[in-house]
Amino acid sequence: MPVAVTGSIATDHLMTFPGKFTDQFVEGQMENVSLSFLVDDLVQHRGGAGANIAYGLGLLGLAPVLVGAVGSDFADYDSWLSRHGVDTGSVHWSEVKHTSRFVCTTDAANNQIASFYSGAMAEASMIELAPVEKRVGSLDLVVVGPNDPTAMVQHTRECLERGYPFMADPSQQLAWADGEMVRTLVDGADLLFTNEYEAGLLLQKTGWTADEVLAKVGTWVTTRAAHGTMVRRAGEETIEVIAVPETKTVEPTGGGDALRAGFIAARQWGLGLERATQVGSAVATEAIEVVGTQEYSLPRGPFLERFAAAFGADAADEVAPHLP
Repeated sequence: MPVAVTGSIATDHLMTFPGKFTDQFVEGQMENVSLSFLVDDLVQHRGGAGANIAYGLGLLGLAPVLVGAVGSDFADYDSWLSRHGVDTGSVHWSEVKHTSRFVCTTDAANNQIASFYSGAMAEASMIELAPVEKRVGSLDLVVVGPNDPTAMVQHTRECLERGYPFMADPSQQLAWADGEMVRTLVDGADLLFTNEYEAGLLLQKTGWTADEVLAKVGTWVTTRAAHGTMVRRAGEETIEVIAVPETKTVEPTGGGDALRAGFIAARQWGLGLERATQVGSAVATEAIEVVGTQEYSLPRGPFLERFAAAFGADAADEVAPHLP
């Protein structure tokens, strides 16, 4: 049965300024800012949390169904995802707006000035999940990832009403959502994904304790960057999995989405929570060693060698039959 991934679909436009932004500020004139920077380069990457997770699942052979909203400029991106095993037949194409766009300039001190254009993502709330199920068959899991806020709430409620198992992944939308919205997105989820900062923010905004969260979700996965991943379930021992050591950290953006893809894929294969978290950790490391959230690959032989080095030969033998 397919996994449906709802969430943002975007393109990232990344530029580098060789100087420092602060050198351009005029003391006492910050209320009248008009700045222009001559940048060294411009790199465009495919992105968006929903598309990133779907890409990873496609590499792992799951043929995920991507559910989100895009503009008429999506044709090349659509072809890329389809070529990497993603079903884009349930993507909504806007007739008037462009695909979401993230534009960011980074200076020599790693300060950033960025803008996010939501564009077609604002139409994601027009998408119903029932037609997706009718087209592809019974949904084994729905990922409710960061997206248009109205769409996130709508998808969550539809999952509860129709009995679709779902994963709550509010991610960066936690920063501005109020407590009521966060409680709506989390309560009843089969899976909850957060990083450490988001976990604390979730507790603060909902007013729940960690035990109360665990009483409302099936499994809570918390990523902790270089410190690995923690998996909690009510009444069970906490599982802690190391981060697979990287040979070079090129760009951490997208590592969390790749980890989610690996975890979901392994659970769909029928593997246990610890093994699934290990697969997620291994996929995440592959993602952060390249520039761009969808530029990594998962060659079977090298991936298994690295997995065995981190988690043992027995663990690799258990994963091997499921890799494409």
